[in-house]
Amino acid sequence: MTLVSRPGRAGGQRTAMPLLGLRLLALSLLAACTHATSASLETAPSPVGGYSASEPKPDPRVGLRAGLMDAGEAAWNLRVLSKTPPSPQFVGITNSDLAFLGKYAIQGNYNGFQVWDISDPSHPVLATGYVCPASQSDVSVYKNLLFVSGEGLSGRLDCGTEGVKDTVSTERLRGLRIFDISDIQHPRNVGNVQTCRGSHTHTVLVDPTDTANVYVYISGSARVRSPSELPGCSSAPPDQDPNTALFRIEVIKVPLAHPEQAAIVSSPRIFNGLVAPPHHGSAPADREAIEAAKAKGAFTANLLGDEVIIPPRIVRPLLDSVVKARGGTGEATAADSAALRAALPGIIAKMVGIQQTNGPRPGPTQCHDITVYPAIGLAGGACEGYGLLLDIRDPAHPTRLQAVSDSNFSYWHSATFNNDGTKVLFSDEWGGGGQPKCRASDPREWGADAIFTIVNGRMQFQSYYKLPAPQTEHENCVAHNGSLIPIPGRDVMVQAWYQGGISVFDFTDAAHPHEIAFFDRGPVDSTRMAGGGSWSAYWYNGVIVSSEIARGLDIFELTPSEYLSQNEIDAAKSVHFDYYNTQGQPKFVWPPSFALAGAYVDQLERSKGLSSDRIAAIRAALASAKQASGAARRSALTQLASQIDGDAGGSRDAAKVRTLAAAVRDLAAAN
Repeated sequence: MTLVSRPGRAGGQRTAMPLLGLRLLALSLLAACTHATSASLETAPSPVGGYSASEPKPDPRVGLRAGLMDAGEAAWNLRVLSKTPPSPQFVGITNSDLAFLGKYAIQGNYNGFQVWDISDPSHPVLATGYVCPASQSDVSVYKNLLFVSGEGLSGRLDCGTEGVKDTVSTERLRGLRIFDISDIQHPRNVGNVQTCRGSHTHTVLVDPTDTANVYVYISGSARVRSPSELPGCSSAPPDQDPNTALFRIEVIKVPLAHPEQAAIVSSPRIFNGLVAPPHHGSAPADREAIEAAKAKGAFTANLLGDEVIIPPRIVRPLLDSVVKARGGTGEATAADSAALRAALPGIIAKMVGIQQTNGPRPGPTQCHDITVYPAIGLAGGACEGYGLLLDIRDPAHPTRLQAVSDSNFSYWHSATFNNDGTKVLFSDEWGGGGQPKCRASDPREWGADAIFTIVNGRMQFQSYYKLPAPQTEHENCVAHNGSLIPIPGRDVMVQAWYQGGISVFDFTDAAHPHEIAFFDRGPVDSTRMAGGGSWSAYWYNGVIVSSEIARGLDIFELTPSEYLSQNEIDAAKSVHFDYYNTQGQPKFVWPPSFALAGAYVDQLERSKGLSSDRIAAIRAALASAKQASGAARRSALTQLASQIDGDAGGSRDAAKVRTLAAAVRDLAAAN
């Protein structure tokens, strides 16, 4: 194990997340507290990337009009193609993640999933809305199969909407649903795999050497279910039960010909030896909120060093229980309140199974998300308090190569590799996605992305990137799901920031990432916190598709700017996938085209890798070759490639010049 970290900030209190019950409150707080980060490096953090020199000033994202479907909007270097509200059965229910198959975008929702035909991205059409409640209904596809995560206690095997009332029930689904979508308008549930902690997220791994099966990595962060409901489930610590459901992920093998036979084939313990690093505490605004709430009589509890506010909707039934336990009736007394205040830490500790220990507290017991990149045999595990680099060459038995932590990170949430596998970016979901963490007073290193280079199989920290535009105290905002955009020769990513909107940024220079495009809406509500914003923003076959938590499905396209040329956009659009799961990251391969060659020329002009006269001459030669055909075109392109090879020796960007020469030579061979 290698623990990499850097100096953190002073600690403090942490406000409670808005949750449905004390159990979820405690679980989420435990995740935030137990798996926050620590530091040992002597060097200071690199500056946070964000603003571009010519970004519009003042930033139009600041001060936007609030509203659900009529909020103010701001866009820069992006064009809105469509904004589609949810279909009736999904209105008011949280939209979650996205997967893509052919012309369809499949949008998860806590009430099931919606399938949108986006063949005309300006006018998406609903192909089907499948009601099958579960949290959080993360979705992935492969060929004719759709995989859907279920973690909450109310999901049913029969997809019923009535929930599950019993504490232990054979009707409950916590794990992975498998649908046959050969007829995508009529999905069929053909299999379910139950797991001890459910599936918060999952990752489909297509092994290049195994065409008969796919593998699914399950990340489940809920409390371990009762063995009376699923035999074999144990929440005991490893020293008491080596088969505990904690400190492991699940690997499911799915036979493509018989998906109903899908089953868990291994439970790799990739967290062995990790300890919980200390965390950065809360921001000044959050500490002020804690003190103000306490002054008004709010209930708080200390959880592993963090003071948390217990929401009134949770306190009331607990107080009622105290009154009932002493045989009283009516309102709680001051003595009842005092008794509850004293008992809260123990109540929470019991619910989440905190074990007393004389040594260091253990590290993460689960990942939040795992991104696999089969082409390079690696995966990035965003595992609550750590970022892991995994070897996945044996799909059923992933092994940990390295674990990194960072005192500026609170909750490692997701991972993205660059296309050549020399960098990996991790996001930090500080506050759990339900809190305003992009306020002007919030530290720029918190709730951001951390960018690492990968050298000899080891991750080396380079910089942070955080959404540049401050958001209001009524907007949930923090780093969330995104994907690479296939701009050749560059590392460009689009990312969702909940009510911070979406941000497109360049991290080719890993130490100096910068924003190149954005879209944002005003708050859902200007007077109180109301959840909304982009859950996921992914590039798929030429467009950016965003799953908006409250407002539906948004589709955008990039527009040319000083940061991105039309050639670069056209080259990106030449990369086509038959299906796409962001957590199963594919390798971009660009077909030969004049746009691809032009993109490299544009980049050389931007970097001053060649003189302006030489850039003009190459453009003219490409334009002339494009007008020719057959042997004349091949001859012109072959001659040009040789000339460009000769330019490399005198260039300040010789590698890009040689890449351009290769692109021109490939173009000649393709004609």
